[in-house]
Amino acid sequence: MPLEKILAEFREIASSPKKQLDKYLSDGKKVVAVAPVYTPEEIIHSMGIVPMGVWGADRQLTESKQYFPAFLCSITQSITDLGVIGAYKGVSAIVIPYLCDSLKVLGENWKYAVPSIPFIPMPYPQNRGNEAGMAFTKSGYERVIKDLEKNTGLSFDEDSLGKSIRVYNEHNRCMRRLSEYLSDYPEIDSVSRSAIFKSAYFMLKEEHTALVEKLLSIIEEFPPVRERKTRIITSGILADNPSLLELFNENNIQIVADDVAHESRQYRVDTPEGDTPLTDLARKFSRMDNCSVLYDRDKKRAEYIAELAQQHRADGVVVLMTKFCDPEEFDYVMIKNICEREEIPVALIEVDRQMVDFEQGRTILETFKDIIHIKGGSRV
Repeated sequence: MPLEKILAEFREIASSPKKQLDKYLSDGKKVVAVAPVYTPEEIIHSMGIVPMGVWGADRQLTESKQYFPAFLCSITQSITDLGVIGAYKGVSAIVIPYLCDSLKVLGENWKYAVPSIPFIPMPYPQNRGNEAGMAFTKSGYERVIKDLEKNTGLSFDEDSLGKSIRVYNEHNRCMRRLSEYLSDYPEIDSVSRSAIFKSAYFMLKEEHTALVEKLLSIIEEFPPVRERKTRIITSGILADNPSLLELFNENNIQIVADDVAHESRQYRVDTPEGDTPLTDLARKFSRMDNCSVLYDRDKKRAEYIAELAQQHRADGVVVLMTKFCDPEEFDYVMIKNICEREEIPVALIEVDRQMVDFEQGRTILETFKDIIHIKGGSRV
């Protein structure tokens, strides 16, 4: 079946980052690791380097315990764990954006934990929307460029950046289009949906765009079966654990849209064109919003999630809370209050890179689904 064949390809890529890394290295390409959440991949791409996402992995933490307290985000800890054991061997450097305290700690500890892979910091301003904020962002990009040139021996030029910006803008548009199709395409389950998004971190964006376009052509040719499922929005930093996602499938729950940093938050904002490419890229960051790691005095993200649920006729919102993630925990109170005000059921499931047992999540989802059905369920 054409659909299953291409979904299997996405799942294979998403589950085999080391295979992808070795492929690019064997092709003679340089690879730079990019940490969460908003690393300027366009700059790396423009220099002929493969930006490869590192968001950690589901594993028991061992090596990182000598560098981090137990109560620190397991995403950053598992990134360090993988670095120490050599999972990133062959990459020329790692770029880590300073968007939360855990990422700052990751960067400083990386210098000692994994000295074989140079660390490149990307500081971002909190007040990003004004001219001073954009100037600060641009100066950060210039620092990243100098460090990339030093550690890879490759050169940067703005014309190439302009071309890469267009590649990334096209990928953004393609992923937004896909998200809209998946809202009413229940044949693609939660595990496969996650793999489509996750695979983008391990491929050149033009290659991923081509694969997604191929998937879209199949979806457009075969209209979805109108199978009734419980429709939900997911929100959080990360939602890629197959065991957790299988619980959605078991409970006949369809993810119709997401507010997940690892997924759709990446594709909301395109880089405008009109100034120099580097200035345009800084302007893109100034326009980003509705994210827990981006400063927002008014906490508009909560309203955004409620509107997203209404727009996609969702029956409820499931917040996948990364354990010990302070920015997400602070936002949850507003999300819960606004969803309750709009009579949108909301459930909270705590997740962690070390988790192997999701029975508590199973109970929460089963109960959540029952509550939705008791309240009358469908917004279709």
